[in-house]
Amino acid sequence: MASTVQCLGYKAFGLQILSEFPLPELPRTEQPGRLGSVSVVEADLSERWEAIPKISPNLGMAEQEVMFMVKGTAVFSIQNGSTITVSPAVHADPDSIRLFILGSCMGVLLMQKGVLALHGSSLVLENKAYALVGRSGAGKSTLASYLMDQGHLLVSDDVIPVLVHNGTPLAVPGYPQQKLWQQSLDYLGMNSSAYRPLFKRETKFAIPVHDRFQAEPLPLAGIFELSVQDGPVSVEAISGLERLHTLYNHTYQKALVDPMGVREWHFGMLASFVNRLPMYRLTRPEQGFSAPQQTELIFETITQKVKEMKI
Repeated sequence: MASTVQCLGYKAFGLQILSEFPLPELPRTEQPGRLGSVSVVEADLSERWEAIPKISPNLGMAEQEVMFMVKGTAVFSIQNGSTITVSPAVHADPDSIRLFILGSCMGVLLMQKGVLALHGSSLVLENKAYALVGRSGAGKSTLASYLMDQGHLLVSDDVIPVLVHNGTPLAVPGYPQQKLWQQSLDYLGMNSSAYRPLFKRETKFAIPVHDRFQAEPLPLAGIFELSVQDGPVSVEAISGLERLHTLYNHTYQKALVDPMGVREWHFGMLASFVNRLPMYRLTRPEQGFSAPQQTELIFETITQKVKEMKI
């Protein structure tokens, strides 16, 4: 289990993460990040968990603190956008603990810091960042991995921090790892025995991508929402109020926006750039591997948009 003595510095999500828990997926750093530094520590949270007002049996919330419990893994506390405290369960799987630190905890912490986070994958296409969003099973990770095989760099997987400066959104890098289901590995001709399951008995795997990672922020130039339905691969522009709904629907940890009391902030963030960001719905058939056709349509769409902007 994690040491309470040694604290190592890591880099992810624009943050320096000073952690008592080893986070081997993350690059090491001794420097504060663009968004500052945060601490990840181990402590007994049993009394605080009993005392905090509950939103549900596994979720508690007080001013500037969110706590949640994952049975058999840990109780987690995220405070003030600066500290993540972990109280591991007996015999908890360290891989599972790490997964929640780098996922759910970071999503809450970014929201506490006033940083918008989208749920999806972001890649470098034509020297700018584009986000792939969609419901679970829509094929985000498979398409992202295919694009990376074509030479395009990963900006972030799962959690995409977005900074907004003068109405211009900027995609902040996550860390150099992708998560892929067994089916995605099969489609892409990758042998799962070469990769580590995210945690015990899991059929989703951790894929290191150090050589295919964009380490610096880039302008977020567009969003493609993936959906599945009968028919051929197709793309259509998302317009009007639906653009705002799309951003809201694909906000990381969107269910916490109201309980945390940040709805006004969240709406303001989305409204500040929604009309400047091209958005498209990319539809694929449920069966078969269509990433090549999706990729072709994405680049046709980007090229057409660039031409329109020059006119």
